[in-house]
Amino acid sequence: MRIDIIAVVPELLEGPFNHSILKRARTKGLLEVNVINLRDYSTQKQKQIDDYQYGAGAGMVMMCEPIANCIEHLKAECIYDEIIYMTPDGERLNQRMANAMSMQENFLILCGHYKGIDERIRQLYITKEISIGDYVLSGGELGAAILVDAIGRLLPGVLNDETSALTDSFQDNLLSPPVYTRPEEFMGLKVPEILLSGHEKKIADWRYDQSIERTRQRRPDLLGE
Repeated sequence: MRIDIIAVVPELLEGPFNHSILKRARTKGLLEVNVINLRDYSTQKQKQIDDYQYGAGAGMVMMCEPIANCIEHLKAECIYDEIIYMTPDGERLNQRMANAMSMQENFLILCGHYKGIDERIRQLYITKEISIGDYVLSGGELGAAILVDAIGRLLPGVLNDETSALTDSFQDNLLSPPVYTRPEEFMGLKVPEILLSGHEKKIADWRYDQSIERTRQRRPDLLGE
């Protein structure tokens, strides 16, 4: 999979892709992540990429020309399944979306800044708009990093145990059950006996029941309650 990210502050993305699971994915050649500096595509002497908004009002707007120049250049190199804009008014990212996207091949992600991008760029180029939550960040780079992590960890061969992802929270619209490791007793609290029984079917049933109960208590909306 190839993911290209158009960023205003590319330095914000130097760390997330060079460690842990995503580093492993890149080292194995399963995931290619390229961060592109939008200012490299500005025709302005000062590499300007924003301007005042028509109609007045506080805040600047990302200009059409640098974004269009960058997207056109990248589209000449790669066929993208989606051109994504990270924006608070986009579709809310969830596990189902990450699962579906992990089965595609190439994405281009545009990180917003300031008051956002000129609406005409959304109309001309953007095929999918994604939000990571009902709040506003200083820019879209951190949201893009979260999206790439959510997708990248699902690629076949990335996790040492691929079945691990199948028991993550939000798979099947359930939260994960409680988990335990050694020691068997800690500060007076013991590991549930069922987990020590070695009975796979009973353990699986217990975990499912715990997932249902935890989801009902903490996220009843996932159960339609």
